[in-house]
Order: sequence, then C-alpha cells, then structure tokens
Amino acid sequence: MDAEDAQVIGARARMIRRRRGLSLEVAAGLAGITEGYLSMLELGRRGFNRRGLIEDLAEALGCSVADLTGQPYLPPDRESARAKRVIAAIGRGLNEAALDDVPDVQPRPLDTLDGWVRSAAELRDTASYRSSGEDIDAALIELQVHLVAGDGRERQRAAELLTQTAYHAFVLATTFGYLNLAQLAAQRAYDAARITERPELEAFAVFARAPSVARTGGRRRAVRMLDHALDDAQRLTTIRDEDTLGAETFGLLHLMGAHFAARDSDATAAAEHLDEAARVAMLTGERNGLRQHFGPTNVNVWRVCIGAELGQGPEVAERVEREPIDLDILSSKDRSAALHLDLARSWA
Repeated sequence: MDAEDAQVIGARARMIRRRRGLSLEVAAGLAGITEGYLSMLELGRRGFNRRGLIEDLAEALGCSVADLTGQPYLPPDRESARAKRVIAAIGRGLNEAALDDVPDVQPRPLDTLDGWVRSAAELRDTASYRSSGEDIDAALIELQVHLVAGDGRERQRAAELLTQTAYHAFVLATTFGYLNLAQLAAQRAYDAARITERPELEAFAVFARAPSVARTGGRRRAVRMLDHALDDAQRLTTIRDEDTLGAETFGLLHLMGAHFAARDSDATAAAEHLDEAARVAMLTGERNGLRQHFGPTNVNVWRVCIGAELGQGPEVAERVEREPIDLDILSSKDRSAALHLDLARSWA
C-alpha cells in the first residue's frame, strides 16, 4: 500500500470515527492499538501493511473493510475495466439459478463443462483473470441445471464441477474487491460440495467460505467454522493409492488457520498451524490438486505472508534472500505474484 492509499484510508477512518462519536482513545482501544498509533494512521503517517489491522479498525468503527478501503476500486485502465466485466457475469450466474431453482435452459454436456472448468482454473493460475472468467455465468447456470435435473453419478459430477466453478467465482470476486459477491460464491461452493458427499471437497469449500465470512465482518464465526472443518478433516490425512487430495485440503485449512491466527497477532498459534501444514506437505510432496499447489514450496510461500502479517517482515524477507524459494516448482504466476507482494509488505 503506498502513501497516498494510506492517507485516503486514514481520512476515511477519521471521518467514520467522528460520525460515530468515538474518541481516539475509545476507537483505538476497540481496535487493540494505541491512541497515538491510530492518530498516525488517520493522518496517513503510518501505512496499513497488515491486513488484520484494517479488519480490526473496521470492526472497532462499526463499518466494513470496503468502507475504509473504497473497494471495489475504480479500474485504472481499459484492460482492467474489461476484466471487471466478469463480475457482472458472476452475479448473473449466482442469482439467475440456485440449487433448487433453475431457469429452463438446455445445458451443455458435462464433459464440455468439465473442460471449461479445467481451462478456467489454468488461466487463473497464469493471472489471466479476464480470460478465466469468460462464460462463467453460463457455466454456473448450466451446472446448476444439471444438478437439479440429473440423478446418480451425473448429479454428483455436476455438484463437483459446480464446487470448483463457484470457488473460481469466489477468487475472481475477491480479486476485484467484491467481497459480498465473493461470500455468495463461496457459500454456493460449500452447498454444492456437501451434495458431492466427498469430505475433501467440503474441506476445500471451507478454504473459501471461512475467509469470505471473515472479510465481511464475521471473523470469530470464520475461526469457529475453520476449527470445526479441521476437526472433521483430520481423517483425510490418510493417503491411499497415491490419492493425496484429502491430505492436501487438510493442509490448506491449516494454512488458513495460520492466516487467521496471524491476523489476531497470535504468533504461537500461527506457527503451530504452519508446522502442521509443513508436516502434511512432507507426506504429500509437491501436488497441485484443484490448482492449489499444496506442498513444501507453497507452505514456504505462505510463511512469508504469515510473517509479514505478524510484523516479522524484515526477518522473513532476509530469510528468503538467504534461502530463495524456487517458484519454478509451482509454475504459477498467481502464486509468484502473491510471494512478491508479501515480500514487498515485509520490507515495508
């Protein structure tokens, strides 16, 4: 976040605090920071380099994160404006159909939709967000039609593909700052995953559902949700016949647990979650189930993110300089970009 963004967010925080009739002392106490620090934030003299800080301040002021950040942001260029058109398509796909109420349309065969899902996930991995979202509204609607009209294996397969497609919608909506739409997509993914009767897909859906709830004001509920999911997913760590997807999703949930703990400045709990994820990653090796790149390398990428969130930025950044992370193993522009952004936060 640059100085200009920090000044804008600080000014919004000051305006909302005054409208709420809150003193600096009271607002700072509710946010868990000092009065002087809040004053510097409001004046733009300190940056919001920790995501949890913005959430804490929003909760203290009784507003949303978007009220402070101004998201969804206006597109800075023509290409970004074209990319954001996928948001309207996601809205149509989620609102024109539901799991028990679909329009009268003839869906494409499941094999065709399966190909679309795979291609969209691959494009997302290259950070080609606009291309990955083309036709997402039709895919969402048609998969829900298959789910309602089908039976047996066809219905289960439709639910599996819908879980992945709704997750994809969640990622795109989150990327462009449409947090309420992202929460709707994550909930749709979770509802579809429950129909599949595959616990690893349900765990995967929680990997989206929990942070979507946290970002829209339900951090405590999100933590409870994640804790329940981790308890249920414990049995997924058993690897049979080279099938590691269950263990991968269990590891992903621990990475999210580390993220939540870091946002609450709980370094001990964050380290425990990271260590458990690393233990599971040693069992699975480098994998890419559901295009999540779970494995030892991605756990190290997450360690940088968690370190930055805990205020240990320079330490983790210097460690990466000494022991570089081989991003070629992941072969993902999306994950590479995440690492470089977190390194920038760490140095800042």
